Amino acid sequence: MFRDLPTDLVPLSVEQRAIVEMVRDFADNEIRPLAREVDEADTVTPWDLWNRASALGITAFMIPEEFGGGGFTDAFTQCLVQEELSAGDSALGNFLGSSGFFAHPVLDLGTQEQKERWLPALTTATPPLSSLAITEPDVGSDAAAMTTRAEKTHGGYRLYGMKTWISNAGSADFYGIFAKTDPSLRSKGVSAFLVRKGAEGMTFGEPMRKMGQRALVNREIYLDGVFVPEEDRLGDEGQGFYGLMHTFDASRAILGASATGLARAATELALEYAKQRTQFGKPIIEHQAVSFRLADMATRVEQSRLMVYRAAKMLDAGTEASAACAQAKLVASETAMFCTWGAVQTLGGWGYSREFLAEKWMRDAKLEEIEEGTSDIQRLVIGRRLATST
Repeated sequence: MFRDLPTDLVPLSVEQRAIVEMVRDFADNEIRPLAREVDEADTVTPWDLWNRASALGITAFMIPEEFGGGGFTDAFTQCLVQEELSAGDSALGNFLGSSGFFAHPVLDLGTQEQKERWLPALTTATPPLSSLAITEPDVGSDAAAMTTRAEKTHGGYRLYGMKTWISNAGSADFYGIFAKTDPSLRSKGVSAFLVRKGAEGMTFGEPMRKMGQRALVNREIYLDGVFVPEEDRLGDEGQGFYGLMHTFDASRAILGASATGLARAATELALEYAKQRTQFGKPIIEHQAVSFRLADMATRVEQSRLMVYRAAKMLDAGTEASAACAQAKLVASETAMFCTWGAVQTLGGWGYSREFLAEKWMRDAKLEEIEEGTSDIQRLVIGRRLATST
Protein backbone atom coordinates (compact mmCIF):
# COMPACT_ATOMS: atom_id res chain seq x y z
CA MET A 1 0.00 0.00 0.00
CA PHE A 2 2.58 2.57 1.11
CA ARG A 3 4.97 1.73 -1.71
CA ASP A 4 2.41 2.72 -4.33
CA LEU A 5 3.30 6.32 -5.12
CA PRO A 6 0.29 8.53 -6.04
CA THR A 7 1.33 8.67 -9.70
CA ASP A 8 -2.23 9.32 -10.82
CA LEU A 9 -1.87 12.70 -9.12
CA VAL A 10 1.84 13.31 -9.77
CA PRO A 11 2.98 11.37 -12.86
CA LEU A 12 6.58 10.14 -12.94
CA SER A 13 8.85 10.05 -15.96
CA VAL A 14 10.52 6.84 -17.10
CA GLU A 15 13.79 8.11 -15.60
CA GLN A 16 12.15 8.91 -12.27
CA ARG A 17 10.54 5.50 -12.08
CA ALA A 18 13.87 3.85 -12.82
CA ILE A 19 15.78 5.67 -10.09
CA VAL A 20 13.00 5.09 -7.55
CA GLU A 21 13.04 1.35 -8.29
CA MET A 22 16.83 1.19 -8.14
CA VAL A 23 17.05 3.09 -4.84
CA ARG A 24 14.18 1.08 -3.34
CA ASP A 25 16.02 -2.15 -4.15
CA PHE A 26 19.22 -0.75 -2.62
CA ALA A 27 17.33 0.34 0.50
CA ASP A 28 15.75 -3.09 0.95
CA ASN A 29 18.89 -5.12 0.35
CA GLU A 30 21.79 -2.89 1.42
CA ILE A 31 20.52 -0.22 3.83
CA ARG A 32 17.96 -2.05 5.98
CA PRO A 33 20.22 -5.02 6.86
CA LEU A 34 22.86 -2.60 8.21
CA ALA A 35 20.56 -0.36 10.23
CA ARG A 36 20.96 -2.10 13.58
CA GLU A 37 24.70 -2.74 13.17
CA VAL A 38 25.49 0.90 12.39
CA ASP A 39 23.30 2.15 15.24
CA GLU A 40 25.06 -0.05 17.77
CA ALA A 41 28.51 0.78 16.40
CA ASP A 42 27.67 4.46 17.17
CA THR A 43 30.13 7.20 16.08
CA VAL A 44 31.49 5.05 13.19
CA THR A 45 31.09 6.34 9.63
CA PRO A 46 29.71 3.50 7.41
CA TRP A 47 32.23 3.86 4.59
CA ASP A 48 31.50 0.51 2.92
CA LEU A 49 27.84 1.44 2.41
CA TRP A 50 28.87 4.90 1.19
CA ASN A 51 31.15 3.37 -1.44
CA ARG A 52 28.55 0.83 -2.61
CA ALA A 53 25.94 3.59 -2.96
CA SER A 54 28.44 5.84 -4.75
CA ALA A 55 29.24 3.12 -7.27
CA LEU A 56 25.54 3.13 -8.26
CA GLY A 57 25.39 6.93 -8.46
CA ILE A 58 23.10 7.24 -5.44
CA THR A 59 25.27 9.77 -3.61
CA ALA A 60 25.54 12.04 -6.67
CA PHE A 61 22.21 11.65 -8.45
CA MET A 62 21.26 15.25 -7.54
CA ILE A 63 24.38 16.88 -9.06
CA PRO A 64 24.12 18.27 -12.63
CA GLU A 65 25.30 16.07 -15.49
CA GLU A 66 27.87 18.66 -16.59
CA PHE A 67 29.80 17.94 -13.39
CA GLY A 68 29.44 14.16 -13.68
CA GLY A 69 26.30 13.71 -11.58
CA GLY A 70 22.99 12.06 -12.30
CA GLY A 71 21.32 15.28 -13.39
CA PHE A 72 18.24 15.01 -11.16
CA THR A 73 18.52 18.59 -9.94
CA ASP A 74 14.80 19.11 -9.30
CA ALA A 75 13.56 19.02 -5.72
CA PHE A 76 10.72 16.65 -6.57
CA THR A 77 12.98 13.81 -7.73
CA GLN A 78 15.30 14.41 -4.80
CA CYS A 79 12.33 13.99 -2.47
CA LEU A 80 11.27 10.79 -4.22
CA VAL A 81 14.74 9.33 -3.76
CA GLN A 82 15.13 10.52 -0.17
CA GLU A 83 11.85 8.90 0.85
CA GLU A 84 13.07 5.57 -0.52
CA LEU A 85 16.49 5.82 1.13
CA SER A 86 14.93 6.67 4.48
CA ALA A 87 12.31 3.95 4.19
CA GLY A 88 15.34 1.65 4.36
CA ASP A 89 16.62 3.56 7.37
CA SER A 90 16.43 7.29 7.96
CA ALA A 91 19.85 7.66 9.57
CA LEU A 92 21.60 5.90 6.71
CA GLY A 93 19.33 7.62 4.18
CA ASN A 94 20.29 11.06 5.45
CA PHE A 95 23.95 10.04 5.46
CA LEU A 96 23.82 8.92 1.81
CA GLY A 97 22.05 12.12 0.74
CA SER A 98 24.56 14.46 2.37
CA SER A 99 26.31 15.49 -0.86
CA GLY A 100 23.18 17.29 -1.95
CA PHE A 101 23.19 19.52 1.12
CA PHE A 102 26.77 20.61 0.41
CA ALA A 103 26.20 21.01 -3.32
CA HIS A 104 23.13 23.22 -3.00
CA PRO A 105 24.85 26.47 -1.87
CA VAL A 106 27.71 25.80 -4.32
CA LEU A 107 25.21 25.59 -7.18
CA ASP A 108 23.23 28.53 -5.83
CA LEU A 109 26.05 30.99 -5.09
CA GLY A 110 29.17 29.61 -6.75
CA THR A 111 30.88 30.77 -9.91
CA GLN A 112 31.29 28.36 -12.81
CA GLU A 113 34.94 27.97 -11.88
CA GLN A 114 34.03 27.07 -8.27
CA LYS A 115 31.48 24.53 -9.43
CA GLU A 116 34.01 22.92 -11.76
CA ARG A 117 36.60 22.81 -8.98
CA TRP A 118 34.44 21.40 -6.17
CA LEU A 119 31.57 19.36 -7.61
CA PRO A 120 33.13 16.75 -9.96
CA ALA A 121 34.94 15.07 -7.06
CA LEU A 122 31.56 14.30 -5.50
CA THR A 123 30.56 12.25 -8.54
CA THR A 124 33.52 9.86 -8.69
CA ALA A 125 33.36 6.15 -7.81
CA THR A 126 34.82 6.88 -4.36
CA PRO A 127 33.74 10.44 -3.58
CA PRO A 128 34.68 12.40 -0.47
CA LEU A 129 32.13 13.11 2.21
CA SER A 130 31.01 16.73 2.53
CA SER A 131 29.52 18.84 5.29
CA LEU A 132 27.77 22.15 5.97
CA ALA A 133 28.84 23.98 9.14
CA ILE A 134 26.22 26.42 10.43
CA THR A 135 25.16 25.65 14.02
CA GLU A 136 27.10 27.10 16.97
CA PRO A 137 26.96 26.34 20.72
CA ASP A 138 24.73 29.34 21.49
CA VAL A 139 23.18 29.65 18.02
CA GLY A 140 20.81 26.99 16.77
CA SER A 141 17.92 28.00 14.55
CA ASP A 142 18.78 31.72 14.65
CA ALA A 143 21.55 31.49 12.06
CA ALA A 144 21.76 35.29 11.69
CA ALA A 145 23.11 35.45 15.26
CA MET A 146 26.19 33.32 14.50
CA THR A 147 29.43 34.61 15.98
CA THR A 148 32.01 32.77 13.86
CA ARG A 149 33.86 35.54 12.04
CA ALA A 150 35.79 35.84 8.80
CA GLU A 151 38.45 38.52 9.03
CA LYS A 152 39.76 39.99 5.80
CA THR A 153 43.48 39.44 5.22
CA HIS A 154 45.88 39.56 2.29
CA GLY A 155 44.54 37.26 -0.43
CA GLY A 156 41.49 36.09 1.49
CA TYR A 157 40.07 35.59 4.98
CA ARG A 158 40.87 33.99 8.30
CA LEU A 159 38.08 32.14 10.09
CA TYR A 160 37.73 32.21 13.88
CA GLY A 161 35.06 30.50 15.93
CA MET A 162 33.39 27.21 16.69
CA LYS A 163 30.67 25.13 15.09
CA THR A 164 28.78 22.33 16.80
CA TRP A 165 26.50 19.41 15.93
CA ILE A 166 28.05 19.30 12.45
CA SER A 167 27.15 16.14 10.52
CA ASN A 168 30.10 14.31 8.94
CA ALA A 169 32.56 16.66 10.68
CA GLY A 170 35.97 15.05 10.86
CA SER A 171 35.01 12.38 8.32
CA ALA A 172 34.28 14.84 5.50
CA ASP A 173 36.92 16.30 3.20
CA PHE A 174 34.82 19.24 1.92
CA TYR A 175 33.17 21.86 4.17
CA GLY A 176 30.81 24.73 3.54
CA ILE A 177 31.34 27.11 6.46
CA PHE A 178 29.18 30.15 7.20
CA ALA A 179 30.75 33.09 9.08
CA LYS A 180 30.29 36.83 9.65
CA THR A 181 32.35 39.15 7.46
CA ASP A 182 30.57 42.07 9.13
CA PRO A 183 29.20 41.22 12.58
CA SER A 184 27.30 44.53 12.78
CA LEU A 185 24.94 43.57 9.95
CA ARG A 186 23.38 40.37 11.38
CA SER A 187 22.02 38.36 8.42
CA LYS A 188 23.48 40.76 5.85
CA GLY A 189 26.92 40.18 7.31
CA VAL A 190 26.93 36.39 6.78
CA SER A 191 29.21 34.99 4.07
CA ALA A 192 29.88 31.44 2.90
CA PHE A 193 33.26 29.76 2.42
CA LEU A 194 34.55 26.46 1.05
CA VAL A 195 37.25 24.75 3.08
CA ARG A 196 39.11 21.45 2.70
CA LYS A 197 39.92 19.14 5.57
CA GLY A 198 43.50 19.56 6.66
CA ALA A 199 43.45 23.35 6.51
CA GLU A 200 45.79 24.73 9.15
CA GLY A 201 43.89 25.86 12.24
CA MET A 202 40.89 23.60 11.61
CA THR A 203 40.42 20.87 14.24
CA PHE A 204 37.59 18.63 15.43
CA GLY A 205 36.11 17.51 18.71
CA GLU A 206 35.30 13.94 19.69
CA PRO A 207 32.23 12.30 18.11
CA MET A 208 29.07 13.34 19.93
CA ARG A 209 27.07 10.58 21.62
CA LYS A 210 23.52 10.81 20.37
CA MET A 211 20.07 9.43 21.06
CA GLY A 212 19.55 8.36 17.44
CA GLN A 213 20.58 8.87 13.80
CA ARG A 214 24.01 7.52 14.73
CA ALA A 215 25.04 6.85 11.13
CA LEU A 216 25.52 10.61 10.91
CA VAL A 217 28.62 11.26 12.99
CA ASN A 218 28.51 14.74 14.57
CA ARG A 219 31.46 16.67 15.93
CA GLU A 220 32.41 20.20 16.87
CA ILE A 221 34.67 22.17 14.52
CA TYR A 222 37.23 24.61 15.88
CA LEU A 223 38.45 27.40 13.61
CA ASP A 224 41.61 29.14 14.78
CA GLY A 225 42.70 31.49 12.00
CA VAL A 226 41.88 29.10 9.15
CA PHE A 227 42.98 30.78 5.93
CA VAL A 228 40.47 30.75 3.06
CA PRO A 229 41.58 32.26 -0.24
CA GLU A 230 39.18 34.81 -1.71
CA GLU A 231 38.48 32.47 -4.60
CA ASP A 232 36.82 30.07 -2.14
CA ARG A 233 34.25 32.57 -0.86
CA LEU A 234 30.83 31.65 -2.26
CA GLY A 235 29.08 34.66 -3.75
CA ASP A 236 29.69 38.22 -2.63
CA GLU A 237 30.32 39.22 0.97
CA GLY A 238 27.00 39.19 2.80
CA GLN A 239 25.30 36.82 0.35
CA GLY A 240 25.74 33.79 2.57
CA PHE A 241 22.51 34.19 4.48
CA TYR A 242 20.49 34.35 1.26
CA GLY A 243 22.15 31.14 0.11
CA LEU A 244 21.55 29.59 3.50
CA MET A 245 17.82 30.40 3.52
CA HIS A 246 17.47 29.04 -0.02
CA THR A 247 19.29 25.89 1.06
CA PHE A 248 17.02 25.60 4.10
CA ASP A 249 13.90 25.69 1.91
CA ALA A 250 15.16 22.83 -0.24
CA SER A 251 16.58 20.85 2.68
CA ARG A 252 13.32 21.16 4.64
CA ALA A 253 11.40 19.62 1.77
CA ILE A 254 13.99 16.85 1.41
CA LEU A 255 14.07 16.20 5.16
CA GLY A 256 10.27 16.08 5.04
CA ALA A 257 10.65 13.30 2.49
CA SER A 258 13.13 11.56 4.78
CA ALA A 259 10.70 11.76 7.69
CA THR A 260 7.94 10.42 5.44
CA GLY A 261 10.12 7.44 4.52
CA LEU A 262 10.79 6.77 8.20
CA ALA A 263 7.09 7.02 9.05
CA ARG A 264 6.31 4.67 6.17
CA ALA A 265 8.82 2.07 7.37
CA ALA A 266 7.42 2.18 10.89
CA THR A 267 3.84 1.85 9.63
CA GLU A 268 4.73 -1.09 7.39
CA LEU A 269 6.44 -2.85 10.30
CA ALA A 270 3.47 -2.28 12.62
CA LEU A 271 1.00 -3.47 9.98
CA GLU A 272 2.95 -6.65 9.25
CA TYR A 273 3.22 -7.45 12.95
CA ALA A 274 -0.47 -6.72 13.59
CA LYS A 275 -1.49 -9.19 10.89
CA GLN A 276 0.66 -11.98 12.35
CA ARG A 277 0.29 -11.46 16.12
CA THR A 278 -2.71 -13.11 17.78
CA GLN A 279 -4.29 -11.91 21.03
CA PHE A 280 -7.60 -13.05 22.56
CA GLY A 281 -8.09 -15.54 19.75
CA LYS A 282 -7.70 -13.25 16.73
CA PRO A 283 -5.04 -11.17 14.92
CA ILE A 284 -4.50 -7.92 16.79
CA ILE A 285 -5.27 -5.93 13.61
CA GLU A 286 -8.88 -6.97 14.17
CA HIS A 287 -8.92 -5.22 17.53
CA GLN A 288 -10.44 -1.78 17.13
CA ALA A 289 -7.79 0.15 19.04
CA VAL A 290 -4.97 -1.29 16.91
CA SER A 291 -6.91 -0.95 13.69
CA PHE A 292 -7.72 2.72 14.38
CA ARG A 293 -4.09 3.46 15.30
CA LEU A 294 -2.85 1.93 12.06
CA ALA A 295 -5.47 3.89 10.13
CA ASP A 296 -4.20 7.13 11.67
CA MET A 297 -0.60 6.17 10.88
CA ALA A 298 -1.38 5.35 7.26
CA THR A 299 -3.37 8.55 6.79
CA ARG A 300 -0.59 10.70 8.21
CA VAL A 301 2.00 9.07 5.94
CA GLU A 302 -0.05 9.96 2.87
CA GLN A 303 -0.68 13.47 4.15
CA SER A 304 3.03 14.02 4.71
CA ARG A 305 3.95 12.66 1.30
CA LEU A 306 1.53 14.95 -0.51
CA MET A 307 2.67 18.02 1.43
CA VAL A 308 6.29 17.20 0.57
CA TYR A 309 5.34 16.83 -3.10
CA ARG A 310 3.58 20.20 -3.03
CA ALA A 311 6.57 21.95 -1.49
CA ALA A 312 8.97 20.33 -3.97
CA LYS A 313 6.82 21.26 -6.95
CA MET A 314 6.64 24.86 -5.74
CA LEU A 315 10.44 24.98 -5.41
CA ASP A 316 10.84 23.59 -8.92
CA ALA A 317 8.38 26.14 -10.29
CA GLY A 318 10.42 28.96 -8.76
CA THR A 319 7.55 30.24 -6.65
CA GLU A 320 7.82 31.40 -3.02
CA ALA A 321 7.92 28.13 -1.10
CA SER A 322 9.32 28.90 2.37
CA ALA A 323 6.01 28.37 4.17
CA ALA A 324 5.16 25.27 2.13
CA CYS A 325 8.56 23.74 2.90
CA ALA A 326 8.14 24.55 6.59
CA GLN A 327 4.68 22.99 6.57
CA ALA A 328 5.97 19.86 4.86
CA LYS A 329 8.80 19.41 7.33
CA LEU A 330 6.59 20.18 10.33
CA VAL A 331 3.90 17.69 9.39
CA ALA A 332 6.30 14.99 8.17
CA SER A 333 8.61 15.17 11.18
CA GLU A 334 5.73 15.00 13.65
CA THR A 335 4.22 12.18 11.59
CA ALA A 336 7.51 10.27 11.89
CA MET A 337 7.39 10.69 15.65
CA PHE A 338 3.74 9.58 15.78
CA CYS A 339 4.23 6.57 13.51
CA THR A 340 7.35 5.32 15.26
CA TRP A 341 5.52 5.66 18.58
CA GLY A 342 2.62 3.79 16.98
CA ALA A 343 4.94 1.00 15.86
CA VAL A 344 6.42 0.61 19.34
CA GLN A 345 2.93 0.65 20.83
CA THR A 346 1.62 -1.93 18.37
CA LEU A 347 4.54 -4.28 18.95
CA GLY A 348 4.24 -3.85 22.70
CA GLY A 349 7.17 -5.33 24.60
CA TRP A 350 8.83 -6.39 21.34
CA GLY A 351 8.65 -2.81 20.14
CA TYR A 352 10.52 -1.71 23.23
CA SER A 353 13.22 -4.31 22.68
CA ARG A 354 16.04 -4.37 20.17
CA GLU A 355 14.54 -7.42 18.52
CA PHE A 356 12.84 -5.05 16.07
CA LEU A 357 13.89 -1.69 14.59
CA ALA A 358 10.87 0.13 16.01
CA GLU A 359 12.70 1.44 19.08
CA LYS A 360 15.65 2.62 16.98
CA TRP A 361 13.39 4.39 14.53
CA MET A 362 11.56 6.11 17.38
CA ARG A 363 14.92 7.46 18.58
CA ASP A 364 15.82 8.47 15.04
CA ALA A 365 12.50 10.26 14.51
CA LYS A 366 13.15 12.79 17.26
CA LEU A 367 15.94 14.40 15.25
CA GLU A 368 13.50 15.08 12.40
CA GLU A 369 11.65 17.46 14.75
CA ILE A 370 14.88 19.30 15.58
CA GLU A 371 17.27 19.51 12.59
CA GLU A 372 17.09 22.33 10.02
CA GLY A 373 14.98 24.30 12.48
CA THR A 374 12.84 22.78 15.22
CA SER A 375 9.11 22.27 14.84
CA ASP A 376 8.68 25.55 16.75
CA ILE A 377 10.76 27.34 14.11
CA GLN A 378 8.68 25.81 11.30
CA ARG A 379 5.56 27.13 13.01
CA LEU A 380 7.21 30.55 13.26
CA VAL A 381 7.99 30.55 9.52
CA ILE A 382 4.39 29.58 8.72
CA GLY A 383 3.01 32.16 11.14
CA ARG A 384 5.06 34.95 9.59
CA ARG A 385 3.76 33.99 6.16
CA LEU A 386 0.20 34.10 7.44
CA ALA A 387 0.81 37.52 8.99
CA THR A 388 1.98 38.99 5.69
CA SER A 389 -0.58 37.28 3.46
CA THR A 390 -3.41 39.23 1.88
